[in-house]
Amino acid sequence: QVQLVESGGGLVQAGGSLRLSCAASGRTLSTYGMGWFRQAPGKDQEFVAAISSSGSSIYHTDSVKGRFFISRDNVKNTVYLQMNSLKPEDTALYYCAAGRQLGVLILRRSEYDYWGQGTQVTVSS
Repeated sequence: QVQLVESGGGLVQAGGSLRLSCAASGRTLSTYGMGWFRQAPGKDQEFVAAISSSGSSIYHTDSVKGRFFISRDNVKNTVYLQMNSLKPEDTALYYCAAGRQLGVLILRRSEYDYWGQGTQVTVSS
């Protein structure tokens, strides 16, 4: 069993930056692919970014490419999402997720096994 806890969300002005963290307990994350998703009010959950278990492969959805960057520190058992040049449309509840797949990117929500409770990001215009 893996427990995931997100932190780092908050209120920021457009153009600002935030760094989200996802800390894991219960198991080492080094054998899990990790991802970030978000859900805005009234909208479906959206995939944001993924990183393979070793961190050698990363993927970002087009709407955040060049602004967001996923990374991980397997020693600290933590995954990060650096968010720069934030826009009001980035406002959402951000979730991290862990999937039991070694060495690959996990891009589909259904392939993740564990989820955090989310951290709110609000970007004001």
